[in-house]
Amino acid sequence: MEVVAFVGPSGSGKSHRAIGVAHQYHCDAIIDDGLLIQGSKILGGTSAKSEQNRVQAVKRAIFYEDSHASAVREALARSSIRRILIIATSDRMISKITARLVLPDPLKTIYITDIASKQEIKKAHESRLRYGKHIVPVPTVELKQHFSGFFANLPYNIFSKNKNERRESRSIVRPAFSYYGTILISDYVIEDIINLIVQRMVGVAKIHYIHVRRRTDNKGLAVHVEVNLYYGVKVFEVARLLQRKIKTRVESMTGMQVQRVNISVRSLELQSKAARMQAQ
Repeated sequence: MEVVAFVGPSGSGKSHRAIGVAHQYHCDAIIDDGLLIQGSKILGGTSAKSEQNRVQAVKRAIFYEDSHASAVREALARSSIRRILIIATSDRMISKITARLVLPDPLKTIYITDIASKQEIKKAHESRLRYGKHIVPVPTVELKQHFSGFFANLPYNIFSKNKNERRESRSIVRPAFSYYGTILISDYVIEDIINLIVQRMVGVAKIHYIHVRRRTDNKGLAVHVEVNLYYGVKVFEVARLLQRKIKTRVESMTGMQVQRVNISVRSLELQSKAARMQAQ
């Protein structure tokens, strides 16, 4: 197995560029922050970003614990990986990781300064300090077993030595195909999805209003739906079921977190005999 190293200081934008570098140097997999990632799958390991303090995070990132290192070595042995990209903050860290995972020395080392300008590195560093953002080069669904919640919230920035810079930290999920460009899901698409869900909901007579709002605190979507229900249905139960369906299906189809679903029932309608027979 061949190794390519990608080195740069913490917060310089390495993980953000990891997919592109792996693609350029024909790497089949990535090791980043304690995880072994191949394509869109986490093959082994546990993310350092799940640790509660900086010391434990560093140990996790260099596979210090025998059980962690052993699990990743076994995953590597089972895989068909021919060339792997290892992301680290220094050449010394690369050496520690290769030693723990019994991998050869890198055949090539790429430094963040080779592919990013000073301005880009500075911007990435400011984003880390100001917003506590981390990029994880793997789809969201793969992170659910490693983090609680759609985005991983840490009690403070584990990479910050300055107590004044410690704040809530968010891990930003980067899909495998994201180096091809930006992906934007319009609010109209989300409204169409919700419209189809409501139309197929038993007990709903008419849709009056659907509104999707992206929350300003970057914590997902807020949805408001106004409907008429058929007379005789259990209003509370139908509304609660509709809430759950909207949240589950929008999150599943778009990968966006739905924080709030408000259902307003404007009025009740009598259901025709034909409609009742069709519903049955």
